[in-house]
Amino acid sequence: MIDPSTHLQRRYDLDWLRVLAIFTVFVYHCTLIFAPDPYQIKNPTLYSYLDDLGEFGGLWGMPLILIISGASAFFALGKVSLGKYVKGLAVRLMVPLIFGIFTHAAFQVYLENLHKGTFSGSFLEFYPQYFNGMYGFGGNFAWMGMHLWYLEALFLFSMICLPLYWWLKKTTGGQRLLHGLGDILGKSGIIYLLALPTIILFNVFDPDGLGTMVLGGWSIFNYLFFFISGFVIISSERMQASIRRTRWFSLLFGIISWASIDIVWEALGDPTFGTWQYALGTVLWCLCAWCWLLAILGFAFPHLNHNKPFLKYANEAVLPFYILHQTVILSVAYLVVQWSISDLLKFTAILIFSFAISMVLYESLVRRFNPLRFLFGMKPAFRSLAVHPLEPSAIEPAQPQ
Repeated sequence: MIDPSTHLQRRYDLDWLRVLAIFTVFVYHCTLIFAPDPYQIKNPTLYSYLDDLGEFGGLWGMPLILIISGASAFFALGKVSLGKYVKGLAVRLMVPLIFGIFTHAAFQVYLENLHKGTFSGSFLEFYPQYFNGMYGFGGNFAWMGMHLWYLEALFLFSMICLPLYWWLKKTTGGQRLLHGLGDILGKSGIIYLLALPTIILFNVFDPDGLGTMVLGGWSIFNYLFFFISGFVIISSERMQASIRRTRWFSLLFGIISWASIDIVWEALGDPTFGTWQYALGTVLWCLCAWCWLLAILGFAFPHLNHNKPFLKYANEAVLPFYILHQTVILSVAYLVVQWSISDLLKFTAILIFSFAISMVLYESLVRRFNPLRFLFGMKPAFRSLAVHPLEPSAIEPAQPQ
């Protein structure tokens, strides 16, 4: 059946990947200020090549975070009862989301209105108008929490998948199915069949309808599959060994396919949804995405599965930093884009100031006060944080993310 060691030893490679992935999201959001893609605050001069970089990051960024979240669900369900698992998800995801909708998201919408000149005045004066209509439909109320949509999606995915995950983890038939999937996908080259469901989903759901890709470059249905994929991958040592063995091939094909996507898409005549040309183009896109994901995992599994004193601190800070970062970026950018300096200096200033302010807010406020820890999805601190603040974490399964 499933390797028992998978249940007992913390996977530090997943912790490192989580930290690095969220930092990548932070950098990406800073670049959006200077790219043509939609964002709340924009620099007067925009650079189209940044959209290409953003598209590359969108190819694997959020899918990787969903894969890590699915893997974390696998470990968490092996550690706690069903009730504690659901309670943990509600506290860690829904509390910050609801709090963020009425605070962070409201302030972001306020800054956007100031920047566009559709409102002038203080935040307190704007706040009653925040509840006029839905954001994205001509109104202001950001019911998905702006960048916090991920918390809402992850909670829904976790609840939808809970019966399946519980059956796979706790029953003989479920473990037999996981073991069988691991044996099949662990065979040489078969791991790339993970791209097949993403291809199918691309061609079933219209991107102008239910398959909209406005949330990070993929449809919500593909995100659900990435979440399930993480659960399945981490359950099988044989599958992980296959990912490690093929990591160089995955990287090489990922580079080649990414370099050729635009050429192939143009050769197909920039096809529309529902045509065979569109289906053919999505095959290359999904294979490219999965090659990058498998390459990242393939190099992370052997090289990042080690603990460092910094890792516990960084892993605990990831969620609060994610919640804070976009509001801070927009606040800084609102001022910086008005400065009479080069755009490179503007970007550097936004990057450095936003990171520093986010970390100062986390370290001086969120981390040190239990009410704020609760609102930002953290466990309460039961002892002074001044004592060994960076001590290594215990060997235990990953918590639900």
